Amino acid sequence: MTVKTSEQVALMRQAGVVVAQALHQAAALAQPGVTTAELSEVAEQVMLTAGAKPAFKGYQGFPAALCVSINEEIVHGIPGKRRLQEGDLVSLDAGAIVQGWYADSAITVGVGAVAAQHHRLIQVCEQALQAGIAVAQPGRTVADISQAVASSVHANGPYGVLRDYTGHGIGRRLHEEPDVPNHLPTGVRGTWVRRRSPRLEVGMVLAIEPMITLTTTRHDGLADGIEQDDGWTVVSSDGSWGAHAEHTVAITAQGPVVLTALPELQEAG
Repeated sequence: MTVKTSEQVALMRQAGVVVAQALHQAAALAQPGVTTAELSEVAEQVMLTAGAKPAFKGYQGFPAALCVSINEEIVHGIPGKRRLQEGDLVSLDAGAIVQGWYADSAITVGVGAVAAQHHRLIQVCEQALQAGIAVAQPGRTVADISQAVASSVHANGPYGVLRDYTGHGIGRRLHEEPDVPNHLPTGVRGTWVRRRSPRLEVGMVLAIEPMITLTTTRHDGLADGIEQDDGWTVVSSDGSWGAHAEHTVAITAQGPVVLTALPELQEAG
């Protein structure tokens, strides 16, 4: 785990603004008939115009600036020739680098008119993200974030929390320690995790990112993801549609600060 100075956090905020703007532009373009590659191209152009580097392009071989995941694809979808259709749910996940410092964020949007249950799925995911952010306070623990996310999701219905994919620390690298799970194990294992969970300190920066599914066949409120043959795209094991929301969050003495909000939204909040 690394602790950042206020100057370093400020650079991450610059990267975060670029990410927010890239996602905003990509979301505005997410209309029926548009290809997933076109969404990524728009996001990349926003980053390059701002003088930032796309964090995902080339990362462990990923070929694009934006992850675009549709419907039962939960995360890490590769952009390509697929065209969006009315009613689709689209997860957009992007990262940017400014002077060597990273920021990472994701949103899920509907294409045109979406079913009420899918609109609600997006809301539940966003609410879980906000619940996790709210407890990202000095002296709390990573486990507190995990518990807040899971409790928020399960309080809203029988949704599934993706089991094997987590948030993470972020800074000079896209993925740093610690992992930030979206749930806690039960029983003795859960007690052990809580006791050993990293304590949050001023200057830590985390990417908090709930990934949830509309339904789950598991009895523990979790959902399984299956990586596809492309080596990236993760789909729900039962074909249930999913949602993904993420912010890069700095731990400060005054409380959590979202680094990947659009400036006008951060000022308003």
